[in-house]
Amino acid sequence: MGRAETIYAELLWQGGNASVPAFDVHITSSILALSLFEAECEGSTLADAIGLDGEELSELCRLVFPHVSLPEAGEAMVGKEEQALRDILWMNCAEASVFELLLTRLIARRSQRPNHLWQDLGLANRTELSMLMQQHFPRLAMKNSADMKWKKFFYRMMCTSEGFRLCSAPVCSECDDFEACFGAEDGEALLARIANGKPVAAQEAYL
Repeated sequence: MGRAETIYAELLWQGGNASVPAFDVHITSSILALSLFEAECEGSTLADAIGLDGEELSELCRLVFPHVSLPEAGEAMVGKEEQALRDILWMNCAEASVFELLLTRLIARRSQRPNHLWQDLGLANRTELSMLMQQHFPRLAMKNSADMKWKKFFYRMMCTSEGFRLCSAPVCSECDDFEACFGAEDGEALLARIANGKPVAAQEAYL
């Protein structure tokens, strides 16, 4: 078992909060396991990987993993685009809970990584990402009824909120680069790649 999958297993073994749905425990474990692995490999802080500072990470652990102590996160620096995505996710969350507030920050930071979003969240496949969006951001899931790739969809939402267009095509069906936004999001889960000793190469540019 690779280091990232070991972290994932340890988080589950030490036990999540019984009041937190198992799927949310899985999501959080996946994001943290991959992020911790990346931080170790890249020599960066955990805050760089997850977008949460030390206090926010402690709150996340208190909510989801009350018996787990994670490394010091450091300070999370947030850029303009990441803040815009945080705002969009927060305005469209299901319950406006503390967990969802922290989840918006995790997703916004992991969206800066170069692979498919489901991969950069450490999830097993895109179906899990669809479940995450439907449960915690149902309005965005409804708006993305055409199943646009989520990173592309997020950017379209940000551009719309700022009053300018992401691309010049009047409608998606007339776009010459349709596959870039709506093509299949195939690939191997990053935790599985790490466990198999394979390099984690980028598969999809953020834009």
